[in-house]
Amino acid sequence: MASNKKEIKEINASSMADIAFLLLIFFLVATTMNVDTGLSRVLPAIPPEDQKVEDLDVNERNLLAVKVNTFDAILVAGQQTHITQLKDKVKEFVLNPTNDENLPTRKDTEIEMPDGSTWIYPVSEGIVSLTNDRGTSYDMYIQVQNELTRAFNEIREDVAHQKFRMDFMSLAEGERDAVAKAVPLKISEAEPVNVGGN
Repeated sequence: MASNKKEIKEINASSMADIAFLLLIFFLVATTMNVDTGLSRVLPAIPPEDQKVEDLDVNERNLLAVKVNTFDAILVAGQQTHITQLKDKVKEFVLNPTNDENLPTRKDTEIEMPDGSTWIYPVSEGIVSLTNDRGTSYDMYIQVQNELTRAFNEIREDVAHQKFRMDFMSLAEGERDAVAKAVPLKISEAEPVNVGGN
């Protein structure tokens, strides 16, 4: 007896693997990855265990308090400041161009040059003290850090032009070190606290 059953034809799936592979390649190429932002900082060396840690006594006029509250508002010396004004306020504070008695003192410092000579430069005693609220957004934290660093970098750039008539990054390593000693990056960051919303 002949069978009346119809044979079910199989679907040819050999090209499905090729299509899945091509889709996978397309998504790998077309998808953008989030790039984590971070800060490039050189941390100080760990002090020896037998060294006594003492509180640093800083003259009040040498300290610029920068606070970022939970709403990402910036307070510089108690005055609300926009992020675009922060760099210029820090530069004015560090440089003290008018020799204001409320701004940082400057100390004539001997800086050794690569050729063995010495360079006397009035190094600012100013320190920028940054305090963030626990609710400060990471984006604002990065922006504030960038503006503070940019202020010091621009001062270094100006000093490099005055002393060597060159851009800071174009200087030889020894000359860059001399300018970095003339304009030290003095940013002190406190542990996050509750700055508040004002």
